[in-house]
This record gives sequence, structure tokens and C-alpha cells, in this order.
Amino acid sequence: MADRLLIHDDIKLYTTSDKFYFEPTINPTEIMVIDRVTGEATVKEYGSVKIPIPANAYKPVCGFLGSIKLISGLYLVVAKYRILVGRLNGHDVYELAGTDIIPYARSTTHLSSKQIEDNNTYERMLRAALETPGIYFSYGYDLTHTLQRLHSVAADFHKMSLATRADSRFLWNGHLLKGFSQDQFARFALPIIQGFVSINNVTVNGHQLTWSLVSRRSVHRAGTRFYMRGVDSQGNVANYVETEQIIERGGEKSSFVQTRGSIPLYWSQYPNLKYKPKMTLSHEDHVAAYTKHLRDQQQRYGNQVLVNLIDQCGGEEALERGYRAAVAAAALPGVRYEPFDFHAECRGMRYHRLNVLIDRIAHEQTEFGYFLSRGGTVLLRQSGVFRTNCVDCLDRTNVVQSLLARLQLGAALQLLAGTSASSASSASSAYPHLDALFNNVWADHADMISTQYSGTGALKTDFTRTGKRTHIGLAKDGVNSLTRYYKNNFSDGFRQDSIDLILGKYVVAEGEGNTVPSPLRRDRDWKYITFPSVLLVAVSMFCASATLPARYSSEVLLYLMFWGAAVGATLSFIFKHGKEFVDWPRLDNGELAAARAPQTSL
Repeated sequence: MADRLLIHDDIKLYTTSDKFYFEPTINPTEIMVIDRVTGEATVKEYGSVKIPIPANAYKPVCGFLGSIKLISGLYLVVAKYRILVGRLNGHDVYELAGTDIIPYARSTTHLSSKQIEDNNTYERMLRAALETPGIYFSYGYDLTHTLQRLHSVAADFHKMSLATRADSRFLWNGHLLKGFSQDQFARFALPIIQGFVSINNVTVNGHQLTWSLVSRRSVHRAGTRFYMRGVDSQGNVANYVETEQIIERGGEKSSFVQTRGSIPLYWSQYPNLKYKPKMTLSHEDHVAAYTKHLRDQQQRYGNQVLVNLIDQCGGEEALERGYRAAVAAAALPGVRYEPFDFHAECRGMRYHRLNVLIDRIAHEQTEFGYFLSRGGTVLLRQSGVFRTNCVDCLDRTNVVQSLLARLQLGAALQLLAGTSASSASSASSAYPHLDALFNNVWADHADMISTQYSGTGALKTDFTRTGKRTHIGLAKDGVNSLTRYYKNNFSDGFRQDSIDLILGKYVVAEGEGNTVPSPLRRDRDWKYITFPSVLLVAVSMFCASATLPARYSSEVLLYLMFWGAAVGATLSFIFKHGKEFVDWPRLDNGELAAARAPQTSL
């Protein structure tokens, strides 16, 4: 890419009473000026603008991420801190480590006290979204596209700015940069992705290689574990992630792409205080939505093998049958359904049974191949992908994806590092250092993608790290499962709102909280406060009755029975009306509003 298209990295941000000035630190040729009153932004030739404050009165920033409208007006969003991840395809890649949001308005005197309170809530949502781990960017490399896509476009594509040409599916600040799409902002607008990036320099068979893993989470149907499931009418699925394994040696580059995503049917699993809420299939045209999703996938990636890892009996059975039926009804050429009951096959820590699945799809992995280029010349192309899912598309999915990636790594090393065919399927025997690195990176990948969707690290990462299940791993999974339970029920509503706000799924209305009702001010049913309070009193009294008496009598026993019954009755009521006690999103659409409706009334 020509230097004129590289995005400015270190920038001096000058703030005056009426303007923001963005002055590049290194060899400045242009300067961006944003009017704090009108919101108008322009880029002018350096030297034609005089900044009316001292030259040292600036704030150092490392990127301009865009702007967003809240109740008090527009806010500037900038990257303050970054962490170098590594060098990919000749360009440095960074993880976002700190941001700042700065209001255009100099005061909030034009707002009522309730509007100020709501505006502060929106600020917290925006910060929460920006503080989510796993946000990455590069000043010169297009992280939103795979290597194969970058080698399959017209020459003019590479003359476009990174933000303009970015794949909109993975551009997480697309809404923030909406007003900065013109060519004049090409070197200021910094695109970001959410997902996972790991870049590692390794030596294999005397060859210096760079092995990288890049995952990109889609902005479509983005959200949290229980509030975003299944497919929408446009064919977008929840927790959709494109994962690319890249191997570089000098001018040679190899790329292998896999995808994951929620089962492409209309289904839901809303939180209701139960550990595993019931999954519900809607009465809609599943085949049409499935077909739209798969045709889009085929257009982008080629042939598809749908690896479904959910249970084929019990609570997940209806979902598996529905998926199987949709595949059969659509009968799309180039699509094959591969069900594998992960829990049943691997029960009792028999994870060697995964070889059964790998053997069943190995011929298609060979057929699909992978991308390979040398000095800009394309030698091989990947003709299809494995689309893997479990219920959450997290734990079981990551285990299987790592096994497929390991097979491709071995095959690519034969070409790029001259390894023997015997080590093609696994680097562990001949290259234990690479094997350990591979296992840990894929486990870190699992934790990151899981944290972004469910709020905690992944389960089953002990198998990914060590190749076997351990009792310590089971104990860690138990802790993560309990943490997920709490977050999914009592904090994910706010997290879903944060995602919807930064992605522009919800746009703050003009006059919100004044002439327009605020969605943040939703009255809770009286049961929300009453019954948890009664439960707290009942538990306290039960504990006091059990521990305080010097001796136990029939009267103490009656107290224990009474307060124990009160605890049981209150808990029973709370779980019966569970949906009314969870943290629901407040910026939701009609889909969530209907699901939030009380189950019964007193």
C-alpha cells in the first residue's frame, strides 16, 4: 500500500473552546479540524491552519475512531493507548488499550437533571463497549479481510482508504465513522475489529516463520449469549466469527479460513434465572432464513461443511432436528451437513473420540485446501470452509476448529518449511515448542471469543492447552459456568445495550428525555424489589435462628421451619417468574420486548 494511504498513528489533539485540531506528529502534511458547535469536520493543508493555543497544550492520541451522538450532543472517540501485538504482512498490528470520549458541548446546562443522568448512562455504555477486550487495529494492514480476499479484488481496491474498503461485517466502528467516509479523512479514520489476534515468530526446520491467528466478530446480530441467538430475516446469525490462520515465510504466505455462527434457524433462549433456559424454535420460515444465510456464505467462501456439535437428544434435540430438516428441505448444492454429538461421543473425558469426526471430514479438508501466494502470485486458493457450531459456538466449537487448524498447519509446513509428511497432521512430535505455542494460542483465542459473547473465559480449554481433559480443568469450568450464570442473568442487559449503542443499532433521538421518552427509564414491576427483599430477610432470619440460640428447643425448630419455608416459597416464586428478575436490555427492539413480557400475572 502506498504511504499516502497509511493512517496517521501518533497524533496531537488540540482542544479549544470551539474546535478540535488533529495534528499528525510525524511529517505532518495535513490537519483535521472539527467544529465543536456545528459538528462539521474538514481536512486542510498543514500550515494553512493556525492553532490558537500553545504548541505544547495538546493531548497525545494514537488514533481517531469517530464520533457518536448522545443526549448532550456529539462525542469525539479517540484511541489513547495501544499494545503492539506483532507484525503481520509487513505492518504492525495493535490491540486497543485505552480510549477517551470527549463531548463537543462545553457544558450540560441545556439538559434537565434526568437528561444528565441518562446521558451519563449512555457514556458508561459507550465506555463499556470500548473497554471490551479484544479490539485491534493496524495503520497499514486491512484486518477486516482475509489474504485470499485481498488477492481477489480489483487494483483500484488497494487505492481506497482502509476504512472505506473495510468489510462492513467486521468494522466495529463503522457507525462512529459514518460521517467520515469521504476521501479527505482517509488518513485519519482508523478502522477497528473485535475478536482475537495473535502473531508469533517461530523457527521450524531452520526456517524463520510467522504464525498468526486472526478472528473477526461480525457486527450483524452482535450481542450477548442469551439475548442474541439464531438467525434474522437477512440471514445474519448471532456470534458469527471468521477465523484465519496465517503462516508467512518471506514473500510466501499461507491462509486457512474457518467460520462459526449460531444455528441459522429462528430460535431463542432468553434468560429466566434457570441454569439452562429452554430453547424455543419460532413458528417462522426457517428454510428461507437458512437458505439466505448459506447462499451468502457460499458466495463468500465457496462450498460448506456444516459441522453441528450439539446434543442429538435431550434439551438440544429439537434444535438439531430443525437444523437437519432445514438442510434437507433447502437441498443446496455444495453444502453438506455433518452432525457430531460432542457430549455423547466424548463423555467420560474420551476426547480421543474427536478423531472420529476428523476422519469423517478429512477428505473435504484436503479438497477445500488453503490459500497460498508467493511474491504476489497466487499458487493455491481455498475453495470451501467448515462452518462449525455448538449451542453457544464457543467451547465445543473452539476445540474442533483448533483440530482442523492443526491439520492445515502441518500441511502448510511441508511446503513452507520442508517438514516431513509424517509430521503433517501434528507438529508435536518433531516441534514441541510450536505445539505448545499452538495449544496456548488457541486456548487464549477460546477465552477471548467467549469473554466477548458470554462474559467469561471458555470451557474445555485444558484440552486445547494440553491435549487432554483434567480434573483441574473441570473445576475451572465449574467456576466459569457459575460466573456465566450470574452475568447472563444480572448484567448482560447493560452489555447488550452497550453493543447496540456503539454499533448504531440504537441511535439516541433528538430531545430524548424531554420531548421524546427515554428508553432508559423503564419502571420495574413491584415484584422486582419486593421478593428479593423478602428472600434476604428470610435467609437472614433462618441463619440467625440456626446459629444464635444457646440451646435448641421446639420453639427454635418452629422458627427454623417457618423461615426455611419462607426461603423456599420465595425462591419458588422468583424462579417461576424468572424473566421479571433478570437484567433485560433497555435499548431493545420488538423481538426482545415481546420476550420480556411477564409470563403470568398475580
